[in-house]
Amino acid sequence: MDTSSNPETFYSNLKEKLQDTSSWPSEYLYKFIIKSNPSKVNTIETIFDNIGAVIQKIPSKKGTYVSVSVNVVMKSPDAVIEKYKEVGRLVDGVISL
Repeated sequence: MDTSSNPETFYSNLKEKLQDTSSWPSEYLYKFIIKSNPSKVNTIETIFDNIGAVIQKIPSKKGTYVSVSVNVVMKSPDAVIEKYKEVGRLVDGVISL
C-alpha cells in the first residue's frame, strides 16, 4: 500500500472502496511485511491487542522478513484506516498490503 505520494487521497479512496464492498461491522484482513525484529512484531500485536484479532506470523525463507496477517472484526471503514495509520506511525519500515 503506497501512501507516500498523497496519504489523504489514498485513505479517502480506501474508505470509499470499503464502504462499497462490505457491510459494517465486518471481518477485515490486514497484511504487513516487516524486517525480522521481535520488537516490531510485538508492536503490531499490541496495536491489535484486546479486540479479538487472530494474528499469524510467517517468516521468509531466509528469515530476513516476517509476514504478519491480522484477521479482526472492525466496526467501520474509519476504524480500519485508523489501524493502518497507527501501524504506520509506530512501526518503522512496515509495508502494508
